[in-house]
Amino acid sequence: MRILHTSDWHLGRSFHRVPLLDAQAAFLDHLVATVRERDVDVVLVAGDVYDRAVPPLAAVELFDSALHRLADAGVPTVMISGNHDSARRLGVGAGLFGRAGIHLRTDPEGCATPVVLSDHHGDVAFYGLPYLEPALVKDTLGAARAGHEAVLGAAMDQVRADLSARSGATGSGATRSVVLAHAFVAGGRPSDSERDITVGGVAAVPAGVFDGIDYVALGHLHGSQTVTERIRYSGSPLAYSFSEADHRKTMWLIDLDGSGGLTAERVDCPVPRPLARIRGRLDTLIEDPALERHENSWVEATLTDPARPAEPMVRLARRFPHILGLVLDPDRAPEDPHASYAQRLRGRDDHQIAEDFVAHVRGGTGPDERERTVLREAFDDVRVDDGVHEVSR
Repeated sequence: MRILHTSDWHLGRSFHRVPLLDAQAAFLDHLVATVRERDVDVVLVAGDVYDRAVPPLAAVELFDSALHRLADAGVPTVMISGNHDSARRLGVGAGLFGRAGIHLRTDPEGCATPVVLSDHHGDVAFYGLPYLEPALVKDTLGAARAGHEAVLGAAMDQVRADLSARSGATGSGATRSVVLAHAFVAGGRPSDSERDITVGGVAAVPAGVFDGIDYVALGHLHGSQTVTERIRYSGSPLAYSFSEADHRKTMWLIDLDGSGGLTAERVDCPVPRPLARIRGRLDTLIEDPALERHENSWVEATLTDPARPAEPMVRLARRFPHILGLVLDPDRAPEDPHASYAQRLRGRDDHQIAEDFVAHVRGGTGPDERERTVLREAFDDVRVDDGVHEVSR
């Protein structure tokens, strides 16, 4: 069975205020063309179809067009909701869509109810695990605690129980398995454009939670990557931050044989405009002939001049007309008291920043373990409140 794995479309998102709807439409044209030209049997979309819970109308229209074209191609599609999507909104009409071969999986209660497709080797069960917000789905899934590993593990226990029953009914190993999930799996490399899903100070789940599954199609991280041979992120089809400047944007074309063995091929996505991160003093960036290759790129420039130059964006734009970002990072010694606040916070998460603040106001004495727990719970409560608000809207 030939599987096309994609994720993180983020329809409706812009890039530093540059609209990307045309580029997203070009990607979907490419997706449908790939389905037809490469004889794809099923398309998987592993979450974050939209960029926000209430997407703009143009993004909804683009999604609607994509669904119609995939249905017209006669190729089944299985998609799940991600942490950017409103699961309830995305899931409206799922029963009707399913009759057209578009299978939306947005309800955690349906984790163990697969889409079963067949080829000449037999059945393949596709289990769609939407993004599981721990505090909201813990009781639904019967998880022991509210953490990413616990709720995803509980969902996978249900998946394995259903898969075992199917295989037992038709002969050991007869039903091959594919899981779609939207999560941060240990070993994956994040970028700056994914929304933080940390709970209790922990975001990543171990790859072992998916043991026994023939292929795991992941979404959430925007770089295409292989966690293990059977666990892969497709990544986003477009770059959504300059931290993705070195990404090769692709989809995975997976061939699953009759015994569950697989081969994988990366299918490149269209690039609307390359990204470039350049760094140096202003005069150097304007004059360096080696930077000529970036003159038609979207550019983020980091200036290292000791003092802020006059009109840096205007001067840079004469050479780099598509410059979108400017960062000031003066060459200073680490102990320089004028080092920027952003420099001092670089690489530190919200929990660490809060603990640093406590240490600062106490004259160097940081929080004890009880206070760290309170801080973690406060951050988690804020995230849960946001999730409840989104679901109820």
